[in-house]
Amino acid sequence: MVEPWLRNTLSAVPAVPRAVLHALELARENVEHWTPQLTDEEIHATPFGLTPYAFHVRHMAHSLDRLLTYAEGAPLNLMQRAALSVELEPGMSTQAMLAEFESALREAAGRIRRLPLDQLEAPRAVGAKGLPATLGGLLVHLADHTQRHAGQAVTTAKLLLALRASRAANV
Repeated sequence: MVEPWLRNTLSAVPAVPRAVLHALELARENVEHWTPQLTDEEIHATPFGLTPYAFHVRHMAHSLDRLLTYAEGAPLNLMQRAALSVELEPGMSTQAMLAEFESALREAAGRIRRLPLDQLEAPRAVGAKGLPATLGGLLVHLADHTQRHAGQAVTTAKLLLALRASRAANV
């Protein structure tokens, strides 16, 4: 299948936010493809000490909110900070994880479209230390960060499926 950025979609959206939206769309497609193949137990597994599949999906959802908050020029609130500590917690069902991810993607797309794109060089502060960034830099990082975790999720899913097949072959 052709990746979102090559499908000639979102052509009315300016290039930078269009690229970010395409990155989010590709992450959605990867999660939608691999998640149904995994059990509730497998999404929380840590094969060979790797971070669980569910962490990557939840981290994408929560980091979209955090990075867009910085892009909007605001600091994180208490709920956003608290969300950091639950990303690794096991127990969330596959269905709940997917719902959280889909909701985050929808919300992020709307927020991206509302950003002042004539201010891509505008300074922004990131994190508790207020590290320097720009609106444009945050948008590029948002796409990069999301794709990095989508790739890690895909790799973890492939490993989990290979381990399952190996166990089945040895029974």
